[in-house]
This record gives sequence, C-alpha cells and structure tokens, in this order.
Amino acid sequence: MTKVAMIGVGKLGQACAEVMAETYPLVGYDVAPRSPKNFPMVDTMKDAVEYADIIFVAAPTPHDPKYDGRAPTAHLPNKDFDYSIVKGILAEVNKFSNRKQLVVLISTVLPGTTRRELEPLITNARFVYNPYLIAMGTVAWDFTNPEMLMIGTEDGSETGDAKELIDFYTPMMENSPRNVVGTWDECECIKIFYNTFISAKISLVNMIQDVAERQGNINVDVVTNALKDSDQRIMGPRYMKAGMGDGGACHPRDNIALRWMSENLRLGYDLFDSIMEAREVQARNLAERLVRTGLPVVIVGKAYKPHVEYVAGSYSLLVGHYVEKFGVSVYYDDDYTGDKPPEDLGAAAYLLAHDPATTFLGCLDPDPEKQQKDIFPEGSVIIDPWRKCPPINGCDVVHYGNTRFNG
Repeated sequence: MTKVAMIGVGKLGQACAEVMAETYPLVGYDVAPRSPKNFPMVDTMKDAVEYADIIFVAAPTPHDPKYDGRAPTAHLPNKDFDYSIVKGILAEVNKFSNRKQLVVLISTVLPGTTRRELEPLITNARFVYNPYLIAMGTVAWDFTNPEMLMIGTEDGSETGDAKELIDFYTPMMENSPRNVVGTWDECECIKIFYNTFISAKISLVNMIQDVAERQGNINVDVVTNALKDSDQRIMGPRYMKAGMGDGGACHPRDNIALRWMSENLRLGYDLFDSIMEAREVQARNLAERLVRTGLPVVIVGKAYKPHVEYVAGSYSLLVGHYVEKFGVSVYYDDDYTGDKPPEDLGAAAYLLAHDPATTFLGCLDPDPEKQQKDIFPEGSVIIDPWRKCPPINGCDVVHYGNTRFNG
C-alpha cells in the first residue's frame, strides 16, 4: 500500500493528512508541536521522507501581514508571496528523496513560480504541483468534495505521475470530481484565478448593493437572484448574495499578489488592483452607514466567516478600520475569537457581519413580542447586509441593500 508523508501539519496539512490517514499509512512532520488525531508525527524531515512513497508539502507562502485584507491595501506597493519557507522545505526534502518517490507541492504560488524557482530544487525525486481549493474551517469536507483536482506536470501531459496521483485520491473522494491535468503554470493559474474570480464576483454583487443604497427603490436580492439564475451567459449561483465583502487567508492576498504579477509581466492594466479597491470602498460605504446612526458600533462576527477563529483577511476588521477612521468607537462580538462589547455599552449600531441564519437568528421569533429579550439593547440600530433579520422589539432593523423598504 502507498505510504504517505505530510510535510507541514498546520491548518491545511493536518486536516488533509487526517483524511488521507483513514485510507493510507501516513506520518507527519512539522517544526512546531502538533497533535493529529490518527497518525504519528516523526522527529526529523529525514524520517518523514524516507518513510514515504508520496511526500506532500503543505508549506505556507505568506504575504506581509499588512497585505492580508483586514485593512486597506490599495495604497501599498505591489508584492509577491514569500517563498522562502517552501523553498527551504523542498531543498531539505530533496536531500533524502529518490527517483522512486513523488514530491507533491500543494502551496499557492503565482504563475511561473514552480518552473522558475521551486521544481529545480527537486533533483532526486519526481515532482507534481497539486494545489487545493479549500477554505479554513471546512478543510476536511473541501478536501473530499473538491470541484476539481488540479495536477500540474512539466508539459501538461497525463504522465505516469499524474495517473498515480489520480489513483491515490480516488478512494478518498466523495463527489467524483473532474481531473484537470495541465502544466505547472496552468495549474498555478487555475488555483489563483479561481480565487480572484470569486473576489471579482463578490465585488460586483456588492456594487449592486451600493447602487441600491444610493439610488433607492431597489432590493438588491431581486437583482442578484435574476442574475444568478441566468445560466446561459452568466456563471452559477454561488457568491451571488450581496452582503459582506470577500475575506479569509487566501482571496484578498491572492489578488494583492496578482497585482505584483500584472506589474512584473507588464500587462499594461491591473484588474486585481481595481477589485481590491472596490472591496475597500464598499467597506467604507458600509462603515459610513453605521456611523450615520450616531451610535457606537458593534460588529457581530469578527472572524472572516462564522464558527471559526481565523481573522486573517476579515472583512469585519476592514469595516471596523473605516469606522475608526470616521472617529467612532468600534467593538466586536464573536464567541470564537473571544471578543465581547462592554456590558454597559447601551444602545449601539450593530452590524450583522455573519449571516444571522447561521448564528443567532434562532433566538429571534418573527413575532417581536415572542422574541428572546435583551439580545440587543433597546434603541439600537441593526444593520443587516444579509437582509434576513426580522423586526426586533425596541430596535430599528435596516436591511442594507434593500431600499424598497428602508428608504
């Protein structure tokens, strides 16, 4: 049976390795202490590499923390990812590997990086580039239910290495994904442009939300529902709900890195910068609506999405940044990050940054007289960019983006 090593047992590597370990014998290695559920950790890189037939490298390719999207980035100089960690790991793996082994890199990199900087470090083993489409908080599910498997080889042919990797994944997949085999460069593009497509889509639907707020007499959901069901020329329904902007550890930083690529390749235009600027202006518009209430601001949901503790790239923090720029105090309420507003704050402007249908909406009966009391102090203004919150006794609920009813 194929033996596996996971080099890098962090937020991505550990969850994926735990799934793999249900099917294959596997060991992990990381420079930091880790406690996986169902596979052992080894003490050295050498031990991990010499154990395995397939060696997965799940190394971070970080951006400068200033570029993660929780604060404005459009004014910062263009910058590529930092590849020093992944390059160091690949060079070390190469010392102990041989031609019978397959090294699989799953880290996100810009197009051209594998061919130029990374694959040349693996001279003793075979090499495949195999990025994942995965979100933090749902790593295991995303791993076994991917939209596609991207497998990059030198010339894009379905070589024995690509076939070996397809066969490796087959027993773990729950949804029979399509297999896309291309060059290293093509798979780099698929991964990072998939992310920027999502960012662009969210910016576009949130632009419609801004139009609704400025024009009036528009419910943004009527517009976006019509567009998402138009499947002849426009893509499918995912990410067609106007609300909060794109966030997380991948999408904003990928667009920022693509700005660097646009400049480095001398494309002569930079859509990626425009996407990030739109994201920031939309956050400022939402902050301005909160500030207009004249109340202190509480953002319900600090993490980049519900039920996780990760704040990298959080759109909530970006909105909070602009609230503070307007000179208004901002607090956060999120059980997963440990944030709570002061108990004696009183009436405030509450932004429902996380979809209330997935958080606290069960506490709110549509009949205000039957609602659980004291969720929001009397006199508060509830700004709901998801347009799902029912009327709340003693509070003003604003369905942001629906000016048919809000005025």
